[in-house]
Amino acid sequence: MLLLKTYRASFIFRVHPFCGDLAFAAASCGRVFLSFSSQAFYSVPAIFGVSFGIRKLYMKTLLKIFAWATLRMERGAKEKNHQLYKPYTNGIIAKDPTSLEEEIKEIRRSGSSKALDNTPEFELSDIFYFCRKGMETIMDDEVTKRFSAEELESWNLLSRTNYNFQYISLRLTVLWGLGVLIRYCFLLPLRIALAFTGISLLVVGTTVVGYLPNGRFKEFMSKHVHLMCYRICVRALTAIITYHDRENRPRNGGICVANHTSPIDVIILASDGYYAMVGQVHGGLMGVIQRAMVKACPHVWFERSEVKDRHLVAKRLTEHVQDKSKLPILIFPEGTCINNTSVMMFKKGSFEIGATVYPVAIKYDPQFGDAFWNSSKYGMVTYLLRMMTSWAIVCSVWYLPPMTREADEDAVQFANRVKSAIARQGGLVDLLWDGGLKREKVKDTFKEEQQKLYSKMIVGNHEDRSRS
Repeated sequence: MLLLKTYRASFIFRVHPFCGDLAFAAASCGRVFLSFSSQAFYSVPAIFGVSFGIRKLYMKTLLKIFAWATLRMERGAKEKNHQLYKPYTNGIIAKDPTSLEEEIKEIRRSGSSKALDNTPEFELSDIFYFCRKGMETIMDDEVTKRFSAEELESWNLLSRTNYNFQYISLRLTVLWGLGVLIRYCFLLPLRIALAFTGISLLVVGTTVVGYLPNGRFKEFMSKHVHLMCYRICVRALTAIITYHDRENRPRNGGICVANHTSPIDVIILASDGYYAMVGQVHGGLMGVIQRAMVKACPHVWFERSEVKDRHLVAKRLTEHVQDKSKLPILIFPEGTCINNTSVMMFKKGSFEIGATVYPVAIKYDPQFGDAFWNSSKYGMVTYLLRMMTSWAIVCSVWYLPPMTREADEDAVQFANRVKSAIARQGGLVDLLWDGGLKREKVKDTFKEEQQKLYSKMIVGNHEDRSRS
């Protein structure tokens, strides 16, 4: 009996290493199969543009969790007499929409008995108007705050989106930790796999389509390859997009213009339409993608030396839109990313070529993840990592009716009219400031404009007084 037990033990000892390797191999195959199955479950519906409603259910569940977490934090802060919401600097100064002349009149009236009508020449007290305006701008600058992430009033279990919150309870901390595990250990690997699949298919698919002879079949294949790959990339961000008024989608021979928040604006729009892209030639991975895409579709890429030649750019764009068989051009006239709270000045170049303009308004919901790319703070890789570790990207897209330049309009007026329509539809603030102020200093023309207004007021009043 003892010998039998010893034999059994020695047999198990001999077989055990093999069993361990077999179990490890089976577990690895299981993980690979599970990953492939999950990827196929997301990719296949994306190829055909089908949605099972899982993302919307996921969004509704997150909203309930966010609401509970916020209520729990507010209650905990009230019990401990903690200040949950710190004062935020947006809109802290009440500004009355009064003109320069009216305000200076008020300053002179309160400071001395001399009125502006009686003394058209310079008064020392006038400098207080410019000092006050300067201090107001420093304290509450409506331009600079458009280049930083929007602050949330409720917590979405992401520490990056609201810095005003603090520790309240162990339950909330555990919930936040669970969210970190889900986002980094489950969602992130799945999203990276989907993004790799989408980009690889885009490069391979457009390269293969590029060898087809020109004709309807090539155009058909190019369109569906682009749509398929962009839809897979949208799934990689767990993007939940609502498109409105699709009957106004851009048509061939036109220009699609939209407000710009993020590089993923291109994916958001291209997953629902077929566009010709405009941009600068890049190197590296982006250059590989550009060279593959241009083989299958007439995109407009410029060399670095050509971008600064405004006339050459306008000529290339004009030649493209004059051919009604070519795809609509997708352009972001702001020229930089804004934090999706406002629309800033549109560059007039794309409005000078006389094509039909198709405005598009894009509005993101920051509750699930901030889509704004602060390029001065984060590089592209860091930004994409932040996107892929957010809960989701939720946005609404409105296709506005096409607009054309009127006979009595110049390019700047037409651009402002289109910009106002986009801001109004998207619920954004319409600003006249140039987005280039993100990296550049204020131009001297803005200072000179204020000087002209003041001198005109003084000289104008003096002339009126002389005539009377």
